[in-house]
This record gives sequence, structure tokens and C-alpha cells, in this order.
Amino acid sequence: MDKIGRRTFVRDISCGASAIALGARGAMCSELTKESKAKAKRGTRLNELRKPVAIAMWDFSWILRHHRFGSFEDWDAVLDGLVDRGYNAIRMDAMPQFVAADTDGNVQEEFFCAKDGWKPALWGNDVSMHIRPREALLEFLPKCYERGIHVGLSSWFLPHGAGRKEIFQEEGGLLRSWMETLEFLDQNGLLDQALYVDVLNEYPFWHGYGWLKNQLDARSDVKQFQEDNPDAHIPDVVPSESGGGMNPVQCEFYNSFAASTLNSLKKRWNDIPFYVSLDSGMPLSNIDLKPFGGLDYHVWFVHGAMGSTGYGSIQEMKDEKEFYKIYPDMMRYWKEHRVELIEWMESRISAIAAAARKHGIPCGNTEGWGPIMWIDHPALGWEWVKESAEICCDLAVKNGYKFICTSNFTHPHFKGMWDDVAWHRKITGRIKTG
Repeated sequence: MDKIGRRTFVRDISCGASAIALGARGAMCSELTKESKAKAKRGTRLNELRKPVAIAMWDFSWILRHHRFGSFEDWDAVLDGLVDRGYNAIRMDAMPQFVAADTDGNVQEEFFCAKDGWKPALWGNDVSMHIRPREALLEFLPKCYERGIHVGLSSWFLPHGAGRKEIFQEEGGLLRSWMETLEFLDQNGLLDQALYVDVLNEYPFWHGYGWLKNQLDARSDVKQFQEDNPDAHIPDVVPSESGGGMNPVQCEFYNSFAASTLNSLKKRWNDIPFYVSLDSGMPLSNIDLKPFGGLDYHVWFVHGAMGSTGYGSIQEMKDEKEFYKIYPDMMRYWKEHRVELIEWMESRISAIAAAARKHGIPCGNTEGWGPIMWIDHPALGWEWVKESAEICCDLAVKNGYKFICTSNFTHPHFKGMWDDVAWHRKITGRIKTG
């Protein structure tokens, strides 16, 4: 038996054993599966949307704060709260790195996610806790679909202190994890309503797929790489823009890897829009968008000149005593340079929309618009975050975006944003009218 066959055999045996070990929980999941399949119906895909959706980035917090006293302790309550605020879509981490079997084919039902230190956690687990990703998906996704909430499946591919290591360094680990996760959802009647699948967050930088990062690092010295790989193709055309600080060999590699991964998934599920999300550190001209089923490009005012106001200390969440000085400096800069900052943002949004139109794909943004990192703190105000959202959401609608966030902070634990229900209704209403 070859390695793939052995892995499949071990995985199937592991699934059976885990169902027996689960006892009552296994029976519950079985009933959920039957119910999900009975209710399953084809949902709207991203490329079929007639009006924009107001999307909340719930990342991995939906599961990593689903614990006693956690902000996602009661999924029914927070989903009802989201709908009450006018949101009709979420982007969530499907946890493929944990749903899939390990490299040897063993399925693991439960993981212990150890919190690293007591630094304030903006997203993810605020305490060390156990998660059951496969079981959680079977319970959480039907709750979304029953409320008419579109779900974009995504992955940051992070280890979350869970102890699983091999898949992050496995060649093909990303593709295998998604193949197995989507098969799992498909078998349980939960894939037909997915809005899209974002294979890897903010490609190729901000994620935890170590194998990909190692491959890019190996190509950082072109001369050395050519010596080590004499048969490798070395492109001689320098990209029109800096590829996020990457050379042509690296640019060619990440475009090739993305295309191969996306095309492999499309062969299995050809009606689902697949893509990798991007952020402003990646010049659009350096990304081959041909295999993309959508364009989720994250941009914030702090990616422009606002980043020169001392904001870095807030983003790194260090020396919070300085927040009392940094915030007034930022607001002073915003007031003095508001016009040119908005012009810069409009140029970014219109360029993203133009790139999407060129390739015939829908575009949007699930992470924006003022700061990247922010927190409830007596020295920091949410007014600028809300003002940025109002400006940018209107610009996104004007430019034909199909999925639009209001900020990175639409989670219940960002109380300064979450508690302003009237504001959310106002902005999500403007988004959804298109």
C-alpha cells in the first residue's frame, strides 16, 4: 500500500474510531448530518450576487471565543445580533488545517489551543481552551444558513498553539487540507450554500503556511537559487512594481503556486469561486488574477500616510501609555490631510475595481478601512474608525464592490463598535442597497 493509500485507510479507520469514542456527541453529529442534507439547497455564489452584501470578518474568533464567558459563547445570540445590525454575510476561518487528517491520515476531533501570553487578543482565543472544529462546523454553518447569512469560507492557516505541526510544513498541505475539508462539508450538505472559498489569507504574506514561506525564502537570493537549481526557470523580466519586496523568481513562484492550487480545487468544485485574499502590501500588477474567482483586497488608511503618525505602536499593541499621545496626533493628521487621504483611498478602490472588471470577477473587501489594529481603550476613540467606514463603504458601492465590510472590528468583543446598533444599521443599509 502506497503512502496515499495508507493515509486514506488510516483516516477512514480513525473517523470510525472517533465516532465510537464520541458516543453521544457522535450520534448528535450524525443527526446534524442528516438534518443538514435534508435542508441543503443551492445557495448564491459570489459571482451571482445582484446586490452587495454587508460582510463581517469573524475569522477564527467564531470558534476560538466559543467558550464560557467568551464573546461567541452563544452562537444563536451573536448571529441574531449580527442580523439585527444589518449584516447578511460573514467571512470565517473554516479551520482546514484542523479539519483535515494529519500527514499520516489520522483525524483528530479535539485540539487544545494554548494562548500565548496575556497580551490583549484582538482576534482569536482570549484564553486557553479546547476546540472541536469538525463538530463546530456542523453546528455553526446551519445556524448561519437558517438566518440567510452568506458564508465566505477562508483560512489564515495558523497553528493556534494546538500542537499540530506537520501539515504546516507539508508540500501540498494547503491543498490537501482544503480538499478534505470541502469534502467533509459537501458530504454533510453544507457546501452548496458557501459564497466563496478564500484559500489563504493575504497571500503570500500573512498566514501560517510555513512550507510556502520557506519556498519563497529559498528564492530570496536569485544567484544562489540558480546555483542550487540549475534547471530552474529564472525570469529575466523585472515586475513593473515591487512585489512586496520580492524578486522576479519569487513572484513567478507565488503566482504559479496560487494558480496550481486554485485550479486543482476548481476541477473538483467548478461552480465555487476560489481565490486567495490580498492586502495593500501586494501590488496588484504583480498578481496573476486569471485563476481567481473573486478579488478580496484589503486596504486601510494606515497603509497610506496615516502610518507615519505613530500608529505602529498601536498596531503592535505595545507601550499602551503612549496611546494617550498617539491618538490625538493621528486625529490631528487626519483633520489636516483628510482630503488627500480620501483621494488616495479612492484611487486604491477604483484600481481594485478596474482589475476585477478586467478579469470578469467580482471584487470586495473583508478587512478595512481606517486602522488594522484597534482596541477598546480609554485613550482611543471609535469615531474615526466609523468615519473611515462611512467614507470607504460609499466609495466601494460607487465602484461596484460586491462584498463590503465596515471594519475589522465587527465582533461582539469590540464593544465600542458592536454596541452602536443604529450606526451598523445605517451603514449596512447603504451597502446592501448598492
